[in-house]
Amino acid sequence: MRLVRFHHAGVDGVARLEQDHLLPLDLSGGQFASLSDILEEEEPHETADILSSGSESIPLSEAKLLAPIDRQEVWAAGVTYKRSKVARMEESAASADCYDRVYASPRPELFLKATPHRVAGPGEPVRIRRDSEWNVPEPELTLVLDSRTRLVGFTIGNDMSSRDIEGENPLYLPQAKVYDQSCALGPCITLHHTGEMPPFEKIGIAMVVRRDGQVMFKGKTNTSEMARTFEDLVNWLARDNSFPHGAFLLTGTGIIPPNVFTLLPGDVIDIAIDGIGTLTNPVA
Repeated sequence: MRLVRFHHAGVDGVARLEQDHLLPLDLSGGQFASLSDILEEEEPHETADILSSGSESIPLSEAKLLAPIDRQEVWAAGVTYKRSKVARMEESAASADCYDRVYASPRPELFLKATPHRVAGPGEPVRIRRDSEWNVPEPELTLVLDSRTRLVGFTIGNDMSSRDIEGENPLYLPQAKVYDQSCALGPCITLHHTGEMPPFEKIGIAMVVRRDGQVMFKGKTNTSEMARTFEDLVNWLARDNSFPHGAFLLTGTGIIPPNVFTLLPGDVIDIAIDGIGTLTNPVA
């Protein structure tokens, strides 16, 4: 089951995504006010099934999908794929040793990526920094966690990165990673335990970047290339930390454009992940 936030006829709502139409959830009873409230339920798919029963469908073409985030924090993990480790080491000789060691260390790299107002939804622009000359998208399978850090679903994330800023000094990571519209999420949340996701070690991830309609870069990977498990990443994130409204955790990228590539305004990024769909964002 896939859940979305959407805007239609002047109203924001929550719905089940069913191919080319939406089945809105009836939240008028007052028990639930948001998508995150549904995700807090013991069995979110059962709650969504009840709340969408008898609802009148809305053609997907008539609605605007919104980022599937309410008040959650967005966190990210780095250097979880071997290819990512190599790319980070290429950014700077001074950084090479630290990225090599974190790849092999029991403790992963984890950092706060975004708050809700910094997140772009489907079709909305992601941004590149004005003070950076080397910018790349990072397509990442994203874990959806409730307030108990229980894995309740999956979505697509784009962890925009200014590689020249991070390469200059690893301490500049927050500036390379965290700024307005530095992250995109969507188009939906595929709920856990509903049979729509492939086995965790077989989830395919693909990305295409187009410029003026021409393919400038494309790549693909598979979660079998990850050096860490989802459970391990979540356990480390939850150490001495609390998430009253839940969290999103981007699990790292295994698709790295060549060093000569950088995003430009007007580029269009498509990220497709098995079991979820495709997240599309233009670049501003």
